[in-house]
Amino acid sequence: MNRRFTIKPTDLPAIAAFECVARHCSFTRAADELGVSTSALSQTVRKLERHLGVLLLRRTTRSVSPTDAGARFLAGIAPGLAQLHEACEALEGEGEAPRGLVRVALSRVTYTLFIAPHLARFGREHPHVRLEFGLSDGLSEVVGEGFDVGIRLGEAIPRDMITAPLGGPQRLVVVGAPEYFASRPRPTAPRDLLDHDCIRLRFVTSGRLLRWWLGTGEDEVELDVDGRIILNDMVAIAEAATAGLGLAQVFAGLVRAPLAEKRLVHVLQRHCAEFPGFSFYYPNRAHMPVKLRCFLDFFRAANRPRG
Repeated sequence: MNRRFTIKPTDLPAIAAFECVARHCSFTRAADELGVSTSALSQTVRKLERHLGVLLLRRTTRSVSPTDAGARFLAGIAPGLAQLHEACEALEGEGEAPRGLVRVALSRVTYTLFIAPHLARFGREHPHVRLEFGLSDGLSEVVGEGFDVGIRLGEAIPRDMITAPLGGPQRLVVVGAPEYFASRPRPTAPRDLLDHDCIRLRFVTSGRLLRWWLGTGEDEVELDVDGRIILNDMVAIAEAATAGLGLAQVFAGLVRAPLAEKRLVHVLQRHCAEFPGFSFYYPNRAHMPVKLRCFLDFFRAANRPRG
């Protein structure tokens, strides 16, 4: 006759203790995380094993690992424990000012466009929320790298992620410094760029050079331009163009100030490429922490397109 196990609410601490030991494959590291003694933790797990009538952990003098039954049990309880953790995390700051750390994965471009201009105001309005930004032009894996949220172009976001549009449609503009045009004619058609010194962007993850897109719809043109300088960061490309080192194709928001100050000249204005733009992305979770909801709401509102 098969034994029927009965799990009571009082068994939850022991189940969580087993999960911690199995995750670390160590009683010592698990005890450090849980803030208990190794002997007390061992007794807790042994009591759970006696209650279930199953050996969950294989113990030797050098290692600890789940048995086959323990591995199956771990696979079954891990999602539920993760949901409990999320539910508790979601209550952090509920009913009071949001608080805690939000870790964000993004490129230097998206930080410059969407975060930096509004960061001081966010700090004033939400003094108990701490922000950590991982700036990389590579494609970050939010879950695997421990981030709460990331920012990417919409087409580059994994399908299993939740998305929230940020900043509206974007435009790519072609710009150059007055010093550059002092000795070169301004391009009047997209293919004129093939005769210019263009600053190229190399993707960090793929190593591929970005081709230049101009126009939209039936008028769209793709060009493999050439130039003496290649960079893997669009902010640095905008700075190089401002220094007169060549033409650059960059997001319009990056060069708004140097264009207004006439340190850059906008060319081929009728041929700007447009695309849907960027989005926040984060894992699908039953409960969103208050601190993350606060971060998303603030920066989406701060970057809402005019009109």
